[in-house]
Amino acid sequence: RQSQRLSFVCERDKMPPKKEVVEEKLGPWALGRFSNRLKVGIVGMPNVGKSTLYNSLTKCSIPAENFPFCTIEPNETRVHVPDERFDWLCEKYKPKSEVQPWLEIVDIAGLVKGAAQGAGLGNAFLSHIRAIDGIIHVLRAFDDPDIIHVEDRVDPIGDIEIITNELRAKDLEAIARRKGDLDKEKARMNSNPALKKEFEAEQAFLAKVKDFLEAGKEVRNGMDIWTTKEIEYLNDYQLLTAKPCMFLVNLSEDDFKRKKNKWLAKIHAWVQEHGGSPIIPYSGAFEQRLLDLQTEAEKEQCQKDEGMTTQLPKIIRTAFTMVHLIYFFTAGPDEVRAWVCRKGSKAPQAAGTIHTDFERGFICAEVMAYDDLKELGSESEVKAKGKYRQEGKTYVVIDGDIIFFKFNVTAKGK
Repeated sequence: RQSQRLSFVCERDKMPPKKEVVEEKLGPWALGRFSNRLKVGIVGMPNVGKSTLYNSLTKCSIPAENFPFCTIEPNETRVHVPDERFDWLCEKYKPKSEVQPWLEIVDIAGLVKGAAQGAGLGNAFLSHIRAIDGIIHVLRAFDDPDIIHVEDRVDPIGDIEIITNELRAKDLEAIARRKGDLDKEKARMNSNPALKKEFEAEQAFLAKVKDFLEAGKEVRNGMDIWTTKEIEYLNDYQLLTAKPCMFLVNLSEDDFKRKKNKWLAKIHAWVQEHGGSPIIPYSGAFEQRLLDLQTEAEKEQCQKDEGMTTQLPKIIRTAFTMVHLIYFFTAGPDEVRAWVCRKGSKAPQAAGTIHTDFERGFICAEVMAYDDLKELGSESEVKAKGKYRQEGKTYVVIDGDIIFFKFNVTAKGK
């Protein structure tokens, strides 16, 4: 009986099995600055068409002459993000004020082989890349003996390799510098158990990311192996290869019109092997020709006559989503406005893009989907169909939401 009682006590006192905590795997949107004021940079070798593209995107008249390093200080501008949803809302409400979504674009001078060691003003250019949040790689896939190529050949695959190698080299340099700074703190860190644990964790991660880079990989393509804590480290380091990228292939007008070029399949294969970023073929020469026309009617007619379509709206929209930006709308007769926020933003953070008081005193968000409003025709019909909803602090805003925020400015933020 005594042994039975002891057995019962032992069984009763057993702790329940510890629940396994499954860490949420974060998507690529988790890398980078969590801000709604993000920039994308136009990057490439000298004389591949960067400044010509920038001129077309911004309708600015910046130098685009035919010689290397024409651009030294980066040019910056804001461009409107074309969106049929915004246009429809403006047509519906006919507001007194219209505020379109926008994206900031930076024209960065050409990189050359050896830039990480300072070649061709490389260190200055790489610092400009560090200041942006997404990279638009411009690749030259056209032959023109009158336009110099710094490597004296046309080879877009070679150009991609040069640029990605330079960015990786700069990241390895940054990792080595961080390790050096950490090593200096070793004695202080080891004196405290909590600090020692943090020190060892970061040292292990530095070794992990160093091996990853030395294997010829870009940090942005390692989301399946980085933990949430490691992503926090990466966001502190702001490594160049962690930035999202897209590729623009600059074709001759003839190749763009016939949708054929000997490099396109090779570029596609390379990109698929290195993370599968978006690729957009376009013709810088054709975009420049459109830019030189005076009216929208002339531009429309030119596209119709030539059987080609400008790629600029697609380039802008792709660049916007590349850096994980979305926008929600506020809409009414006074104003239709697109408010930019980072993908993954919760309702209070999104409210804060309108005013900090909206975030501090957030009560709820009244939300309807754009598609529901367009289909049903009015807010009252959306409500009648039960598709107008109230969301709380945990609601993750979806691109294209139409939101009315309720807030109390006397509420104290915690």
